[in-house]
Amino acid sequence: MDVLRQMPIGQFVAADPEGAAGGRSSWLRGLDPRLKLAWTVVFLVTPILAGPIWRLSLVGLLLGITAVSGLPWRLWRRSLPVLLALALLVGGLAAFLPAGDGPRAPLQRPPAEVRLQGGSPLDPPAERAGLAWRVVAWGPLQLGPVALGPMVISRRSAELGLNGATLLFTLVHSANLLLLSTPPEELVWSLSWLLAPLARLGWPVERLGFTLLLALRFLPLVQEELQNLLRAVATRAVNLRSLGWRASLGLVLVLGERLLANLLLRAEQGAEALLARGGTWLPPDQLHRLPPPRWLSNGVAGVGLVIVLGLRWKVGAL
Repeated sequence: MDVLRQMPIGQFVAADPEGAAGGRSSWLRGLDPRLKLAWTVVFLVTPILAGPIWRLSLVGLLLGITAVSGLPWRLWRRSLPVLLALALLVGGLAAFLPAGDGPRAPLQRPPAEVRLQGGSPLDPPAERAGLAWRVVAWGPLQLGPVALGPMVISRRSAELGLNGATLLFTLVHSANLLLLSTPPEELVWSLSWLLAPLARLGWPVERLGFTLLLALRFLPLVQEELQNLLRAVATRAVNLRSLGWRASLGLVLVLGERLLANLLLRAEQGAEALLARGGTWLPPDQLHRLPPPRWLSNGVAGVGLVIVLGLRWKVGAL
């Protein structure tokens, strides 16, 4: 039942004492956290208004980074296939479901009156040229005695499916790689470094960083509480099929209520512990000392970041 512990999502996993992958440490862990944050922002922002080639290229780049990152295989061998299957499922549903094309508006004037070239009004109107709207059409699909009609994948639905699948994968996996390879203290320090100019305007940068650090520390507690609830249900050998859909829905609601109550209790205990210690905080650079910089990997990552931004400007619309 330790599924959540076997699939660490959204939490930092420290390196082994002997080093990952045959005694060599991961270069992704030693990368400057500011560069990793910038790369994550690129994966989150550049798919907006981008073409399908750019979206698929980002997915391939993420898979390549994961393969050569040096992180242990056990960290992403379970979560990555599940995420790929979820992205394909979302993309397939978006492609096969109706795209929401409304009925065509009626013509205000006869087509014979609108001519591209001079000629007699009695001639047939000019045909429209362009790509075919339907990409794939299978059918009719038979489900028992009911015929649902042909399964049509139009250009619009295909674009929606591709955009949904690639966007889901890039959003989740890029953030997961960042959190897997970056300690919370380094991530908070990088954000505080970026927001340092706002401190001159009176912004509480240190308070914001400390709040983010508490939120990142709270993620493992959420996974632990959910794991405990799933283990409790499995121990009692609850059969959802025998309960029926109403009792099963009630059980899910009860578990959600218990999970929320446990999380609020954990939050209250954390607040009381913080107040008992005086409610003070330290700057992020005093909480964790940054490792020595690796100039080669940082330089390659910086140059690659500039190249990716330039390619997005040139060929991102394809």
